[in-house]
Amino acid sequence: YTIAAAALRNACDDAKIDPATLDLVLVATMSMESTCPPSACRVAAALGTRNAGAFDLSAACCGFVFGLNTAYGLMRSGQYRRVGLVGADTLSRFMDYSNAGRSTAILFGDGAGAAILTATDDPAKGVIAQAMHSDGARFGDLYIPEDERGYPEGVEHDPAMVHRVQMNGQGVFKFAVSTFPDVIAQTLDKAGLAAGDVDMYVCHQSNARILDAARKRFGLAEDRLYVNIDRYANTVAASVPLCLHELRAAGRVRAGHKVMFVGFGGGLTWGTSLWQL
Repeated sequence: YTIAAAALRNACDDAKIDPATLDLVLVATMSMESTCPPSACRVAAALGTRNAGAFDLSAACCGFVFGLNTAYGLMRSGQYRRVGLVGADTLSRFMDYSNAGRSTAILFGDGAGAAILTATDDPAKGVIAQAMHSDGARFGDLYIPEDERGYPEGVEHDPAMVHRVQMNGQGVFKFAVSTFPDVIAQTLDKAGLAAGDVDMYVCHQSNARILDAARKRFGLAEDRLYVNIDRYANTVAASVPLCLHELRAAGRVRAGHKVMFVGFGGGLTWGTSLWQL
């Protein structure tokens, strides 16, 4: 929870707000340090949030994107005005560093990123359209078994695999190649927008080839779909907020922009959150 707390503190500093003013803390992660307490509770306590609500959201690589939609829905209820949303994962703890698992281990990195969401009375701002999907029947393409019950049907229990990431790289690639552009198209259709109407696409960083193929499919310039996987690898729930941080710092995402956040990964899960900033 420590890197999650550090990311949220940095976000509060960037937003020039006191963490004590947060009504709710959400931590998107699949590598929480304990089943109980939730990481979000420890993050909230570390920042001195004065008993803010706090819970973890587990949706693998889609965690931050699903968290954006969750936070927005809660704020739209009128019960929460300011939400701290964190995406944080340390998958280095769950990697198989033997020869058998090395090809998977080199794909992932540890990281954390955060955003502050504040309610507004401006009806033009917020989520324009969103999508959230899952296909649990295909969970065996990417999973972390915790005991003998955590394996796909037909896979023999192996104690060496427990608490280690198991990935069918080819299966995940085929899944992402189809669902990633399709969910973007679905969201654009919901919003009544063309691909070029969106100022920036902030996507989960799992594979540069997948990102580039989607960019070309929609006829986007290279600077409209951000890529930083070459520097950080796949940081799971942290990848989208890390991209967002760099884009904001460079002035490439700012107020008035339409930004689509896109995630896809373990579960299997995939989804979007299209915002008018």
